[in-house]
Order: sequence, then C-alpha cells, then structure tokens
Amino acid sequence: MSILNVKNLSHGFGDRAIFNDVSFRLLKGEHIGLVGANGEGKSTFMNIVTGKLEPDSGIVEWSKRVRAGYLDQHTVLEKGMTIREVLRGAFQYLFDMEKEMNEIFEKMAVATPEELEQLLEDSGTIQDILEHNDFYIIDAKVEETARGLGLADIGLDKDVNDLSGGQRTKVLLAKLLLEKPDILLLDEPTNYLDEQHIEWLKRYLNDYENAFILISHDIPFLNSVINLIYHMGNQQLNRYVGDYDNFLQVHEAKKQQLESAYKKQQQEIAELEDFVARNKARVSTRNMAMSRQKKLDKIDVIELAKDKPKPEFKFKESRASGKVVFETKDLVIGYDEPLTKPLNLQMERGQKIALVGANGLGKTTLLRSILGEIKPVSGEAQLGDYLSIGYFEQEMKDNNSNTCIEEFWKTFPSFSQYEVRAALAKCGLTTKHIESKVMVLSGGEQAKVRLAKLINSETNLLVLDEPTNHLDVDAKEELKRALKAYKGSILLISHEPEFYRDIVTEVWNCEAWTTKIV
Repeated sequence: MSILNVKNLSHGFGDRAIFNDVSFRLLKGEHIGLVGANGEGKSTFMNIVTGKLEPDSGIVEWSKRVRAGYLDQHTVLEKGMTIREVLRGAFQYLFDMEKEMNEIFEKMAVATPEELEQLLEDSGTIQDILEHNDFYIIDAKVEETARGLGLADIGLDKDVNDLSGGQRTKVLLAKLLLEKPDILLLDEPTNYLDEQHIEWLKRYLNDYENAFILISHDIPFLNSVINLIYHMGNQQLNRYVGDYDNFLQVHEAKKQQLESAYKKQQQEIAELEDFVARNKARVSTRNMAMSRQKKLDKIDVIELAKDKPKPEFKFKESRASGKVVFETKDLVIGYDEPLTKPLNLQMERGQKIALVGANGLGKTTLLRSILGEIKPVSGEAQLGDYLSIGYFEQEMKDNNSNTCIEEFWKTFPSFSQYEVRAALAKCGLTTKHIESKVMVLSGGEQAKVRLAKLINSETNLLVLDEPTNHLDVDAKEELKRALKAYKGSILLISHEPEFYRDIVTEVWNCEAWTTKIV
C-alpha cells in the first residue's frame, strides 16, 4: 500500500535547480535511506513532502489518515516547558480522549436510560483506545525513551529553553518516537547522539514496523537500519534495492556503462560529422552526406553529469607550540553545578586526543573551559606557550545573512576576491554556493564554509567539536585524511569511531570523570 506519492516534482532556488521532474513512491513498512552530496536537496525534499515548502511544479499526495512525524535540522521548542511536558505532549490526543471520557461520566449522572446506554458505549470505546495505546503507562514509556536517548541524565524537569542545540534535538527525536507516526522522516538524527544512544536508536529503528525515510551521512548507522536507498544527485532521484554499499557498486557500474556509451557515441558522431564535411560539396556523394546528416540529427546525445567539485582540505601550520599544550589543576567544570570531579589533565605537543562519552557529560564545556571561554566551578586550566588555536564549534550561529564571500572576508580582509573564491571552491563549494547567503545553505555546506576559514588560518592546535556533523561522505573522508596529515596537536570530540580511530593517538573517556551516573 502506497503511503506517499510524489509525481513530476521540480524545484529550485533562484537560477539554481535542485530537482527536475522527480517522482517517488513510499510503500508501507519501507525503510529508506535518502543519500547524496551536501546541497543536492535532501532536506529541501523533506520540507516539500511535509508541506513546509511549495514546489515549483509537481504533485505530493499522502494517503488518507496518515500521520507523518518529521525531525528536521532546524525545529524549535516552545519556551517555558520542561522536557517531561514536551514528551508527554506526544500523547496529547490521548489526554483529549480522557477529558472527553470524563465529560461523558458527568453526563451519565443526569442521563435518561436510552442516553445512558449510548454514553456507556461511547465511554467503553474510548476506554479501549486508551488501553490499546498504553495510556495508563505513559509516564513509564516517557522515562524509557528519555533514558534511551540520554535525556534522563539532563533531568526531565529542566526547562527546554536552557538546553543546548544538541539536547533540544534529542528532545524532539524522543517526542517523535513516542508519537509512533505512520511514517518517520528523520534528517541527520545521529548528529547530536553519542555512540551509546546511536546504538539505542539503531535497535529502535530495526524494530520499527512503520515506514521511515532517513537522511544520514553516518554510513555504518545507515546500513544497519535501511533496506532501500534513494540517491539524490544532478537533479534526479534514483532507487536502489539494498544498503549503501550495494548502491555504491551499482551506481559506479551504471556510471561506467554510461561513460563507455558516451565515448562510443562521441566517436560515431565525430565520424559522421567528418564524412558530411568531406562529402556534402561533391555532387556524386551529396546524397550519402545528407543521409549521414539525417542520422546525426536523430541521435539522442548522451550527456554526462558534471562531476561535483571534491573538497581538498590542507591545514596551514604555524610554528611549533611549547611542549605543554595545556594542563589543568583540580579543574571542576560546570555552570550552576559541577559536571566533573577535579581534573588534573595534561596535553603535550603532537598529541591527537579524542574526547568520547555520553552526551550531557560536559565534553563541549571542557573544551570551552580549557580555551578560557567559560569560568570553571573551581580549579584552573592553563594554556601553553606559542599556541595558535583553530576552534571548530559544534553549533552555527543562527540566520547568518552574509554571503559566503562576505563571511570569509570578515576573517581574511586582506584576501583578494579571487583568493576568497579559490579558498571556498577548494572546500567543495560551487560558484552558486559561494555567492549565496550562508543561511540558505544546507548544514553540510555551512560546515564547509567554516572549515574553509579554519584551514586558511595558521594553527598548531585544532580544537574540533563534532566536525563531521552534516558533512557528506566525500568531505568526511577528506577531512579524515587532512587531520591524519596535520603535524600539530588535535583535541577532538566525535561520536563516530570510524572517523576518529585512525586520527588520534589517545582516547579520553569523559564518563570516568563525570559526577553523573552513566
């Protein structure tokens, strides 16, 4: 049974086409991975099918009575609500039914025998729905899902307005999973989850009976939960049965077949054109030349898709730092309350360290405390000598109305326009991206703008907070290569072992330092 039909969809921004005549069909129970390079329109497609964005042309048809749940990269939460209240909001329709049932009970006191019979029947129906949907164990379900995604560690009575961007995303994801819609639409759900909670989400999605569409650049995670791939690229959407690895094989084989057919056709066209040019002027061969010309005119010319620019990251390195990069003395980090035991840490020149552990333990807080951006609860952090620090923050400042060129120029005012464009292009951004405002770019494209600024600054210490969030597969691989080649020191937060394992010399598990129960 078809849940969603998309027919002849076309859409673009300005003169930049995103899709051209795309069709798509989602069947009940299908677990789909939506893949493609940054900026190919995956999030735009999700916004169109959920009605947040009107397409330029085409039809989007949902089956009747289908409940769709969408987790996008930019959803906001209402101020003044606690995490528990937001999660209980997933069952609002059941609370409304309970209210209706209580009103029925009140009516029974003054009802005639005939009315009473109908009211008893109505209340019985509602009672069955409430029991079937686990209404009487809602709090237990809220607690279970909150624990699975690490929200119990934060505290369910915390105001959502006090949460970080990553924590807000986890709350929205938990609410969405509790709603159990007929179709889940998930845009990069693992971006703010650590390894433990990614494992929990993996198990949840594997047991999920309904359909879902998942956008993710975390390939091991994607492969473990989907059975179909839709690839978005060059304004097209193509379907592949199986996982991402299978898609890559088939996609590469199709690409090679097309290139082979293109070369063969180009050779045939060249021979025909040559024959026509040599023979059209001579009376004796003019008819043969005209016949070849007709054949030329009828050829449906194969067009090869333009190769997307692949990013090239090479970090500029400054002079070597002092032997000690930083050290802490009885450092206790936190805001209103301590997040860690007293920490006595030291990092030396040339070390590459990954900070790992469950979310909410203070990994980002530790980085910012070391850099002097946040005052510690007690103790101290001291930076070493001759440090040139490059800091990649996890969260982007909202609604940046600068163009990419203006954004880069703010940091490097001495660069010529040619140098600015070349620096951004090296990070895999096209001319149209470079001239666009930062706020209209995809999450991955915005990350590439920030990386462009980082790699053009001379550094000897890179402090990277989840740098792979939103990056596509090619960009992630290139970043991994560049960090392995970097001669300076690296302090890195990442939830992807496949990414950091080959880069770092040490792994520090923050769960050993926390004051929280993990």
